[in-house]
Amino acid sequence: MRWQGQQLGVDNPDALPGLEQMDGLVRSVTTPEFAGMTFHEVLCKSALNRVPGASAMPFDWTVNPYRGCSHACSYCLSPDTLILRADGRQVPLSEIRIGDEIIGTERGATYRHYVRTTVQAKWSTRKRLHRVTLADGTEIEASGDHRFLTERGWKHVTDSPVAGERRPHLTTSNRLQGFGTGPRSVDASASPDWRRGYLTGMIRGDGMILHKIYDDGIRVREVHRFRLALIDHEALELSRNLLEGIGVPTLVRPFAVPAGRRPMTAIHTARRADIARLEQHIAAPDDRSREWFAGFLGGIFDAEGSCSRGVLRIANANEELLSLTEQAFAALGFHAVREPVKLNGVASIRLRGGLSARQRFFDIARPAITRKLTVTGAAVKTSADLRVVAIDDVGHEIDMIDITTGTGDFIANGVVSHNCFARKTHEYLDLDYGADFDSQIVVKVNVAEVLRTELRRGSWAREPVMLGTNTDPYQRAEGRYRLMPDIVGALTDTGTPFSILTKGTLLRRDLPLLTEAAAQVKVTLAMSIAVFDDALQHSIEPGTPSAEARLETVRAATAAGFRVTVFLMPILPHLTDSIPVLDDALGRIRAAGAARVVYGALHLRPGAKQWFLQWLEREHPHLLSSYRGLYPGVSTQAPKAYRAWLGKRMRPLLRMHRLDGWDEDDHPRGRPQPGLAARTPPTSSLGPVRGTGGAAPARPRVAPASEPTLF
Repeated sequence: MRWQGQQLGVDNPDALPGLEQMDGLVRSVTTPEFAGMTFHEVLCKSALNRVPGASAMPFDWTVNPYRGCSHACSYCLSPDTLILRADGRQVPLSEIRIGDEIIGTERGATYRHYVRTTVQAKWSTRKRLHRVTLADGTEIEASGDHRFLTERGWKHVTDSPVAGERRPHLTTSNRLQGFGTGPRSVDASASPDWRRGYLTGMIRGDGMILHKIYDDGIRVREVHRFRLALIDHEALELSRNLLEGIGVPTLVRPFAVPAGRRPMTAIHTARRADIARLEQHIAAPDDRSREWFAGFLGGIFDAEGSCSRGVLRIANANEELLSLTEQAFAALGFHAVREPVKLNGVASIRLRGGLSARQRFFDIARPAITRKLTVTGAAVKTSADLRVVAIDDVGHEIDMIDITTGTGDFIANGVVSHNCFARKTHEYLDLDYGADFDSQIVVKVNVAEVLRTELRRGSWAREPVMLGTNTDPYQRAEGRYRLMPDIVGALTDTGTPFSILTKGTLLRRDLPLLTEAAAQVKVTLAMSIAVFDDALQHSIEPGTPSAEARLETVRAATAAGFRVTVFLMPILPHLTDSIPVLDDALGRIRAAGAARVVYGALHLRPGAKQWFLQWLEREHPHLLSSYRGLYPGVSTQAPKAYRAWLGKRMRPLLRMHRLDGWDEDDHPRGRPQPGLAARTPPTSSLGPVRGTGGAAPARPRVAPASEPTLF
């Protein structure tokens, strides 16, 4: 792992106030990727921690690779930002899902290159909007913390808002890397003119229309035929649908090709009236709109176009089609040149302008054939004018989204955009013990090595181990340090059953590894989802993945063969405890494939209570007196009467959604029978429950509600 940051010396008390004597400290690091946080990398002496008062817990041991939480994130981009998918098409960020294949970059010997990568996580929140305008007309809407690749390295949109801090940020002297989008074009593919233009380019470029009269001396017979045969089903299906839309139905059949050639499929008709209607439709109109020209280029590119080694060409031998292609390029603002005619009479029209012109062509013309659109393997060379000409603070907040990818970057509005890692903008209270929990992150860099040594001792009885009881093992810092794969490997190799409780969608990265582990040991996983209303979550739980992102992780785990448990905790009195809210939450949990729910009312831990009441007074002042009544004095737990009322409300909803469910008050406290944890089941289940070999327990043992609660 390489950090682009500053290493703080342990002999500088001002740099590490109160932490200079930290046992095992190797170094302390600050980095722009986690602005406002300090990572203290330590060499731990032990990895396994015995749980105090283990008789009340369903597990005796925990492993905590981190101390502190880096979930508090800087969300970065407008949901309308176009993200380049692996298939070469650009779609709004709001439509991107965890697991999608998109385009990132990797540094090569000379250039960066565009490569495929996978979306590993997705978050959203409200942030102040900034707009970056480039010389080619590209506009990018992002938070001030977001970073883009420039000719001088990664730079934030704006300088740090924290007094006394400086960080690399964009100026009008910078040039972004990528291809840009230019002024955003309107998708014309739904317009009648685009559809007519597409059919004109496709059918006149690659179709066959035959009119013939046969006279055998006995009778005269007229034959009328239309056929379009293609390798690519995307263009063929689009053409068939567009023909259907003008009243020309077609039949489908395989098309005979010579041996060794790729198979083709044809659509065809022999109805004279339909063919006459088609011929009239694909005649070039005298008044050709921009939409018609865009559709024509899309159709003739699908029919006769190529994009090889970064060069886009459209070839044909028909002078009228070549002339129409040149007119279309010019009308849409492209620079194209006609190459010399080849011996076979075919001439090509070549698009100039590099990758930026190609991507603009794809966005305007909307060709259907995906294989011609890929940029994978191409070098990141900036031919467009991507100079920064303006950086504007728009002056208000909007909902923004960020994603994490396997390469650490992605292509946003045609420029190379960095994953926006955590930044301390507020206090996030996941198991909070004070501000240091968010800003001073202790990383046990050798935890897997120490754990493996401890697990190999002859005294180790392969008792269940829990991860996620104190801090989230899949917090965002895990995306950098990657401690969990080796921890999972150590537990699996020694036959130790283990459980993971997380709210981090980075869990999805390790699902293949966890699936392999589940074939050898008892693997139990659970996802914590407290708030399903986006606005409320943005307010009270900033920095965590959205409920939908976590549900996507539940779906992925279910698809991998796990039975999923969701911790619906904490339930907030008067905010998330109504029947419609609970019904919606349980319905979404069930739809995601979960089998169990553990629920519990809000706990207000010491040190968090004051913050929560301040938040409540600011956001929901009408509820303040009610909460003071529910949590008087030093009380941290909701009254027993409220918890009983919540249980009566939850139980029928759980039955209706066919979910097993337990609350904080009815989980069994007895210790499991010795020896059961060491058995290896044929399959795994989800939820922090004690391993019971191949048989499912009659009633899962769950951790007390105080363990996974957010506050």
